[in-house]
Amino acid sequence: MKNYRKTLLACYLGFITQAICANFAPLLFLKFHSDYAIPLGRIALIPTAFFLTQLIVDFLCARFVDGIGYRRCIVASEVCSAAGLLGLALLPEVFPDPFTGILLSVLLYAIGSGLIEVLGSPIVEACPFEHKEAVMSLLHSFYCWGSVGVVVLSTLFFAVFGIDRWKWLACIWALLPLYNIYHFATCPIEHLVEEGRGLGIRGLLRKPLFWAAIVLMVCAGASELAMAQWASAFAEAAIGLSKTWGDLTGPCLFAVSMGICRVIFGKYGHRLNLTGFMLASGALCLVCYLLASLSASPVLGLMGCILCGFSVGILWPGTISICSGRFPTGGTAMFALLAMAGDLGGALGPGMVGSITQHAADNLRAGLLAGCVFPLILMAALLAFLPKRQHP
Repeated sequence: MKNYRKTLLACYLGFITQAICANFAPLLFLKFHSDYAIPLGRIALIPTAFFLTQLIVDFLCARFVDGIGYRRCIVASEVCSAAGLLGLALLPEVFPDPFTGILLSVLLYAIGSGLIEVLGSPIVEACPFEHKEAVMSLLHSFYCWGSVGVVVLSTLFFAVFGIDRWKWLACIWALLPLYNIYHFATCPIEHLVEEGRGLGIRGLLRKPLFWAAIVLMVCAGASELAMAQWASAFAEAAIGLSKTWGDLTGPCLFAVSMGICRVIFGKYGHRLNLTGFMLASGALCLVCYLLASLSASPVLGLMGCILCGFSVGILWPGTISICSGRFPTGGTAMFALLAMAGDLGGALGPGMVGSITQHAADNLRAGLLAGCVFPLILMAALLAFLPKRQHP
């Protein structure tokens, strides 16, 4: 009898690995600046390169993963993630320009992160679990817990051993994907559709309802990342917290509340209507953006930031679950296109908030107020997925 719990554990660890890849290097940006004399303008290219690489991987997965095979690609994701994290500790000293070594390491683990993002969901979706929407929500909660763990444990490590020992920590984080290679190499992995039976990219893009799903994912990614990426700055500016406490209070509590939402839906989702729950979440997200941008009380504004994590928790995994039900032959192409749309929103949302903040004389509240457009569009797109009323 196949042990699909082992598959689920491997995917849980895979999503934690993705969180390490996304959140560890940003904690070291100022260290890179001071130790290697890298201008902050070049350091700003690191997250851009990370997300751009993920977008490219998402697109390539839609074309080639089915031919290569799930197992080879998901094992490669852990190999690339581990190699990138180890490279972060070693390569800056190898190249004459340390930034070249850092960027190569980021590109390596971004490939791994992109593969995990695309393949983790369909691998779990193909397993014969009951209440797939709940299982999917719980799976995605591990990215939240991974994000919290990376920030909190790294902060504690730096406090105890000093930030100068960050290379040792990079090697320690690399142990997780190295360990998970064994799990993905030996766990049972099924395919959602038989080879050649999937809709493919063209087939999906011919369906108007799938375009509504693309809009959903763009807005889900934008609603989540626009607030998450600016939560630390908001905590520092509005409350007057230090950088360390701003990171712990803003992004960490945002991720905790997002994880709580996904765990709750993972436990009770089989009793709830997914589309209705997502509509309510979209409305709560809008309220949170308004609270953060318009509240005269800095504490209430920060509560809006934190509660926004709960409101966006179901949006990304929920959209995946809705599409899995509506497009059962969507295959890998569907998951890859949805991941690409989510990453696009993740790049668009923070960028728009930052741009409007700059044009409003560095008024972050004005930038967050503009972010209200994302939950509004998301709720409009969700209406396309409501069941049609039967007229007599």
